[in-house]
Amino acid sequence: MNVFLWVVQILLALVMLVAGGSKLAQSREKLAETMKWVNSFTPGQIRGIGMLEVLAALGLLLPAATGIAPVWTPIAAIGVALLMIGAAITHARARELPNIAVDVGLFALAVVIAWGRFGPYAF
Repeated sequence: MNVFLWVVQILLALVMLVAGGSKLAQSREKLAETMKWVNSFTPGQIRGIGMLEVLAALGLLLPAATGIAPVWTPIAAIGVALLMIGAAITHARARELPNIAVDVGLFALAVVIAWGRFGPYAF
């Protein structure tokens, strides 16, 4: 189960890193070409979301990998779960219904990590 949790942590961290990196690297106008929801947010808010996603990616891996304060790994997973709740609400408001399924899937992965790392497979 520990190996499974590591695989899920790495996959979720990669998804969060790519998502956050794209929000940090691209302009609001460029993002709006593929994501309608960005029109409801200021550029600063979009950058803030991107930064939270990048920090979540780092939090899912670095504390556990270095052994320094590994309790931050499940805390980061809870942060991802909260981000996905917000993402699902945002996608619902923008009528981007297929994206809600992705949000729910990432939410589920984050909850599994939090459960495993706070519970029976803690570091």
